[in-house]
Amino acid sequence: MTHQPIYLNTAATFAKKSVHPNTVATSAKKSVHPNTVATSAKKSIYLNTAATSLQKPPCVAQAVVEALGSLGNASRGNAERDLGADRTIMEARRRLASLFGFSHPERVVFASGATQALNMAIYGVAAEIMERKPAGAGRLAAGEHCDGCRVLTVLTTEMEHNSVLRPLYRLRDECGAELRFAGVDRTGRLRYEELEALCTPEVDLVVCTHASNLTGALVDIRRVAQAAHRSGAVLIVDAAQTAGAYPIDMEAMGIDVLCFTGHKSLLGPQGTGGLCVSPGIDVVPLVTGGTGVSSYEERQPEAYPAHLEAGTLNGHGIAGLSAAVEFIQEWKDGDALQGPGAIHGMELVSQGPGAIHGMKLDLQGPVAIHAKELALRDRFIEAVSDIPGIEIYGPGIGSESMPIVALNLAGLESWELADLLAQEYGIAVRAGAHCAPRMHRALGTEKSGAVRFSFGLFNTPEEVETAARALREIAESI
Repeated sequence: MTHQPIYLNTAATFAKKSVHPNTVATSAKKSVHPNTVATSAKKSIYLNTAATSLQKPPCVAQAVVEALGSLGNASRGNAERDLGADRTIMEARRRLASLFGFSHPERVVFASGATQALNMAIYGVAAEIMERKPAGAGRLAAGEHCDGCRVLTVLTTEMEHNSVLRPLYRLRDECGAELRFAGVDRTGRLRYEELEALCTPEVDLVVCTHASNLTGALVDIRRVAQAAHRSGAVLIVDAAQTAGAYPIDMEAMGIDVLCFTGHKSLLGPQGTGGLCVSPGIDVVPLVTGGTGVSSYEERQPEAYPAHLEAGTLNGHGIAGLSAAVEFIQEWKDGDALQGPGAIHGMELVSQGPGAIHGMKLDLQGPVAIHAKELALRDRFIEAVSDIPGIEIYGPGIGSESMPIVALNLAGLESWELADLLAQEYGIAVRAGAHCAPRMHRALGTEKSGAVRFSFGLFNTPEEVETAARALREIAESI
């Protein structure tokens, strides 16, 4: 006899939500095309994907709705709803591991986003390094030595987001860590020779972005990894801008810890993200607490993923992220694959796979997405580069870059231009410092800031042309 399931584990989670799942599902089904965000937003153009992806594949909302009405709490019960949460989250780990060229899905750890993941990675790896360093191994601060100090030396770049910089500054101020910064050239590209010269045997940790969130300039992570590993350093990579929209192979690239967010080019819900920790890399937990396993142990379990996951996971958001990753891996665009692309100089054609930094590439998924988005970026640069008063920062057409363009228009503050685009033309961009203060100083835009246009998978050539025309009209009106 088949019995209707009864959920009596509300102490772990409330599986039946107050809004009936069918009500939410009905409203979600109205948005058939990903660009159909809401009735009031149909006429707007969203060019701020570097901040978040506004348009999501319909499967993402569907997965979240289904999870809200069905999932219990992972590792907190043995009934179907709780086991369903376990299975959903494990499948998400597998899909992310596959996407990132990582052979250890159990070491895919979930967090609220890239910021939390970077804090977990930076503080956790730093704590482990300092624990095993001999006493008196270095300096408390520049020129100030003290007996008994365990000191850390960290190499990073001028390209970094505050999600990297602020944890590093805290390590400097509270633990006496020495920070080294590799610079960039006038287009915002990393100076690799400078980074390699700074990466001496004293360096314990290298933290590097995969792409600038201000200019889109990409970093050759494999080259950075080679420098880091020659010095015996651990490499942490911030993939907030590349995950989902650019091919990543952790093992081919030599990445020790990869940090990612779910809500940008991974097309998942906000509040999702995580880190992938390679075997042999020790990370001290930033947060400890309940894991649902090894409950009698006084310390956080050593086994992954519980080692770094304390408390209830965002199972509903992870379900949506998992659906988004599946969508990305299967995505193809014949139009994008017919013409040339620019993935570190590789031409993308539909006849067969190419190779980048030792990775085998299929012409679908992140490779195809990158080709399409980069074509939009180059089209935009070509359309606006001759507008009087426009100054563009970062790599030019055909360069190795993510689909981001930063610019200023003479006669207007960056915030004024962004406000005009939003209010008069319904075009969403981002102005200001973009949480990248050192990059702005390097480009000479510390006082002015810049206006950032960032293109996503669901943007169209028509939207690019509309944005370019809007800029031209504004420039002519000044």
